[in-house]
Amino acid sequence: MGKVLVSYFSATGATKRLAQKLAKILYADVFEIEPEVKYTEDDLKWPSRTNRSFLEMKNKRFRPLVSHKLDNVDEYSTIFLGFPVWYNSAPTIVNTFLEENNFAGKDVYVFVTSGVHAVDKSIRDLQRAYPSIRFIGAKRFSGRFREKDFMDWVS
Repeated sequence: MGKVLVSYFSATGATKRLAQKLAKILYADVFEIEPEVKYTEDDLKWPSRTNRSFLEMKNKRFRPLVSHKLDNVDEYSTIFLGFPVWYNSAPTIVNTFLEENNFAGKDVYVFVTSGVHAVDKSIRDLQRAYPSIRFIGAKRFSGRFREKDFMDWVS
C-alpha cells in the first residue's frame, strides 16, 4: 500500500474520532482539514436554509479556506479521506483540500460519517469533479465502528 495518510474534516468530532482509529489500525500519518474560520453550532444547524453550511453547499463553487496546508502529499501513495455527509455530499471544504493538493494517480479511499445518509452520492460527486483521482472505494460509518468491518472493506 505504500505510505498511507488519513486525512479528514470533522465539524463535530465524530469523523475525527473515526479517523484517529483508522490511522492507528493502518499505522498511517494523520492530517486534519481545518477551516480557517471554525464552524459554530449555529453554522451546522440542520435543516436551516440560512446557516453557513447550507449556504456553502448551495454554492457549488464556494471554497472555504483551510487553516494550514498539506506540504508533503507526494510522500503518500494511499489516502483515506474522511468527512461527514452534508446535504448528501462532501462538505465544500473537502473540495478545497482536493484542489490544493495533487492527488492525481493516488489511491483514495473515502470514509464518511453519517447516521442517515449513504456514501453513494458523495463518492459520485467526487469522482465526477476529480476524474484524475483514483477513488478506490467508499464506506459509511455510523456511531458503531467495528475494526473487522473496516479491515474487510480495505481488503
